[in-house]
Order: sequence, then C-alpha cells, then structure tokens
Amino acid sequence: MEEGSYSVEFSRLRRRRQCCGQGMQLGVLALVTAALWAGLTTLLLLWHWDGVRNLKHLEETAAWNMSQVSKDMSRQKGDQKTQKSLAAQMTQDMERIQAEQERLKAQGSELSQNLDGLLEDLSSLKSQSLNERRTDLGSLERLQEEVARLWIELRVSNATVLTSVPATELTTAPTTEPATVPPTVHTTAPTTEPTTVPPTVHTTAPTAAAPLSFSSTPGSMCNTCPQKWVSFQRKCYYFGEGPKKWIQARFACENLQGRLVSIHSQEEQAFLTKHASRKGSWIGLRDLDIEGEFIWMDQKPLDYTNWRPGEPNNQALGEDCVMMQSSGQWNDAFCGSRLDAWVCDRLATC
Repeated sequence: MEEGSYSVEFSRLRRRRQCCGQGMQLGVLALVTAALWAGLTTLLLLWHWDGVRNLKHLEETAAWNMSQVSKDMSRQKGDQKTQKSLAAQMTQDMERIQAEQERLKAQGSELSQNLDGLLEDLSSLKSQSLNERRTDLGSLERLQEEVARLWIELRVSNATVLTSVPATELTTAPTTEPATVPPTVHTTAPTTEPTTVPPTVHTTAPTAAAPLSFSSTPGSMCNTCPQKWVSFQRKCYYFGEGPKKWIQARFACENLQGRLVSIHSQEEQAFLTKHASRKGSWIGLRDLDIEGEFIWMDQKPLDYTNWRPGEPNNQALGEDCVMMQSSGQWNDAFCGSRLDAWVCDRLATC
C-alpha cells in the first residue's frame, strides 16, 4: 500500500515538474517576445525621429533654396530692367549718331562743293599766274638773248679791229684803261663804228658772266664753256642730277646761267643721248600754253623731233612737259613728276 502511494506521489511530482517546465518556457518566450516588440518599437521610434529630423532639414533647405531663387529672380528682374534701360540708351545713342552722320555728310557735301570751288579758283589763279610768269620770262629771255647776241657781235667786231690796228698803235694804247666798265655798256656801242671802241675793252668781261643765249651765231668760233659744262657745236651743255619737277629743273638751269636744252638736229640729239642720264631727263620742250603746240625754251620752231612711237599722247593728269628717255626718244610727261636728271644748254663764249 505504501508502494502504491509512493508511485502516485512520484507521478504527481513528475507532473508538477513538467507543468513548471512548460510554464517557464512560456514565460521565457513571453519575455523574449516582449523584448522583441520593445526593440522593434524602439527602432520604429528612432526611424520616426530620424525621418522627422530629415524632414525638418529638407524643409529648411527648401526654404533657403526658395529664398535664393527669389533673390535670383529679383536680381534677374533688376538686370532685365537695366538691360532694357541700356537698350533704350543705346537706341537713343544710335539715333543721335545717325543724325550726326547725316549732319556730317551734309557738311562734307558742302565742304566738297566749297573745295571744288576753291580748287577751280586756285587753278584759275595758277593759270593766270603761270601765264603772267611765262610772259615775263619770255620777255626776259628774249632780252637776254638779244643782249648775248649783241655781246658776241661786239666781241667779234673788237677782234676784227684788233687785227686791223697797226702794232705801233697797240703799243701806244693806254694800258690803264678802266677795267670796271660793266659788260652791259657794250650793248650801247653802235656796231657800225667799231674804231671808237678801245682795243682793250674786250678783256674786261669774264666768261663766267656771259648772258643767257641758246642759239649759235653764224660764223662764231666761240667754244669756251664754264666748268662742268660740255662743249658741242658752239654750245655748252650741263647734265644735272637730282630729283626735280620740270619747273624746278627750269629754275635750276636759270640759276646756272643756262636754260633747259633745246634740240634742233640729229647730231645734237645723238650727242645728248650719249651723255644724258639713263633714267630719263627733262628737256626744254612743253605745250603748257596751248595743248599740242610744243615750244622750245629758245623760242625756235620745232624743226626736229624724236618722239617715241605713240607719243605725245597727253595721258593721265595732263602731260604738258617733255622728257628724254634713255634711248634718246621723247615722251610727254606730267610736269609734276620728279625725274632724276635734267639737261641745260647755253651759248659758248669766246
């Protein structure tokens, strides 16, 4: 009986242990579940708080961006207004510039008309001055040429008197005859009474002071030329160098007591071609007074020509002066052109 009670009691204890073990398992499971729920809840809370914080940050960033955009829009509006103002100002400036250009154009047209008028007046005055100068120079040249002819005739007459006067008369002639008598006095002595001229008068005139003359006197044997001049057929020639216009070359020859060369024969042309510059030289032929009517500086007719084929043609600005090319042929050229050479001539002295 006791053994049976022990068995029953053992069974009861065993059952109690089993129930306690299951209870403990359930308790542990409940605790684990509660802990999991607590952790999950904590994670959710943390995620929520982080989301709220990020949302606030995004809101702040969006607000700042909006303020920046607003500022940029305001700035752009201000820039647009400034650009519109500048565009309006530029338009006004362009209108003023166009008006100024039109005014300047009108003034330029008026100035051009005035300049044309002034040029016409200047051309008229220049032509008038040149005509007057040519007239005066022509008169002076003819007077100088006449003086030169009379001088040579007087010297030839004196030489004739010397050959006809006896030797005794030559020895008794006074040697203190004044040597200061100007050479121009000889032009007043009549050539029909050569015996009244003192035999020694012909020694008082220096050859360097011979007047201008550009034609050889028939029968004259004079062949003396100044220094640097070249003698040929009773005339002297000077071959000048240096860039000059035609009128400058003319004055240069006059300063040398000569004149721009006048050419009257093939022999003279051949001599000049041999000695003249190969770059082209001014000569004394021109048609400044009447177009196509060429005149020599010695006023003699155009009895010899050596024109280049097709010349004279009066091209370009008006070719009224004549140059001699390296071949010796002639070409009418613009008087304002600068040539590097020019040729003068004058009558040789005794």
